[in-house]
Amino acid sequence: MFLELINFLTQFDSGFEVLNYLTLRAVLAMLAALLISLTLGHYFIKKLHLYQIGQVIRTDGPKSHLSKSGTPTMGGVMILFSFSISSLIWADWSSVYLWIVLATAVIFGGIGFIDDHLKIKHKSSDGLSSRKKMLGQSVGAIIIGLWIVITIDNPIQTELLIPFFKDITFSLGIAGFLVLTYFVIVGSSNAVNLTDGLDGLAIMPVILISSALALFAYISGNYNFANYLNMPFMPGTSELFVICAALMGAGLGFLWFNTYPAEIFMGDVGSLALGAILAVIAILLRQEILLFIMGGVFVAETVSVIIQVAYYKRTKKRFFLMAPIHHHFEKKGISEPKIIVRFWMITLILVLVSLASIKIR
Repeated sequence: MFLELINFLTQFDSGFEVLNYLTLRAVLAMLAALLISLTLGHYFIKKLHLYQIGQVIRTDGPKSHLSKSGTPTMGGVMILFSFSISSLIWADWSSVYLWIVLATAVIFGGIGFIDDHLKIKHKSSDGLSSRKKMLGQSVGAIIIGLWIVITIDNPIQTELLIPFFKDITFSLGIAGFLVLTYFVIVGSSNAVNLTDGLDGLAIMPVILISSALALFAYISGNYNFANYLNMPFMPGTSELFVICAALMGAGLGFLWFNTYPAEIFMGDVGSLALGAILAVIAILLRQEILLFIMGGVFVAETVSVIIQVAYYKRTKKRFFLMAPIHHHFEKKGISEPKIIVRFWMITLILVLVSLASIKIR
C-alpha cells in the first residue's frame, strides 16, 4: 500500500526513493508494529478487564498459577493486529508471500479465537475438543500448502535443504512437499501453543526465531549474497524480511505487557497463529530443519507431552511431575522467572547455532 504512494511521490522528489529500500522498510515495519502494540496495549487490556475476558487456570497446575486467574487473555489479537497492519503498510502487495502469511495468521488465529472464546464462555480450561482443533489446523495447513504449491516455479522450492551442507538436498516432489508442509505447520502451531504456559515464555523464542528467519530471507532473496554464501537464490523471498521484522516488532510490543508478572496472556488466538506463521515462513525459505533446531524449546515442550501421555497410558504413572516440561520444573521448585529466562537463553543459543550454518556449508 505505502509502496504505491512512495512511487507516486518519487515522481516529484527522488529523495522518497529511499523509502523503497528493503532494509529501511524492514526497520520501519518493526517500529510500526511495536508502536501499534505499545499504543493499543493499555486500552486493549482495559477493555478485556471490562468485558471480563480473563484466563481460566487449571486447578491441578502449579499453585502459584492460581493467582493468575482472571488475567486478561486473547492478547494474540493485539499481536496479529499490529503485525498485519504493519505488514500491509510496509510490505509489497504484489508479493504472494505476504498474502500467504497473512492468510495463515487469519486461519490459525481464527481457530485459536474460537478455542479461547469457548473457554471464557464456559469458564473452563477446556475449549475446542482436540479432534475439532486438529481438524481445523489440518484444513488450514492443507489450504496453505496447496497455495504455496501453486506459486512454485523453481525446483529448489520443493527440495529439502540440509543445513551446514551446500550440496546436499533431497527432492520431495509435490506430494512429499505437501506432506512435509502439513506436519511442519500443524506441529509448529501446536508446539508454540504448548509452550505458552508461563509469562513471556513463548513470545521471546518467537521473536528470536523471527530475527533469524529474517536474515535467511534477506540472503536468499539477494542473488549476490546467496551466491557468495552458497545458499539457494529464491527471488521474491526478500519480502519475507519485512514481514519477519513486523512480526518481531509486534512480539516485542506484546512482551512489554506479557513479561513477568504478565498483564495479559496471548491465548490460543496468538500461540496457534504464531506457530503457524513461523512454520510457513520457514517453508517458503526451505529452512524447515533449521526451524526444528531453532525451536528446540518448542520441540522439547511437545516431546515432553507425548512422553507423559504415552508413559501414563502404559504404566498409569507420570514420567514428569507435570507436562509440558516447564511445569515439571515449576513443580521441582524452580521459580517461574528463572525457568523463563533459561528457556530464552537456550533458544538464543540454538538460533546462533542455526545462523552459523550460513557460513558453515
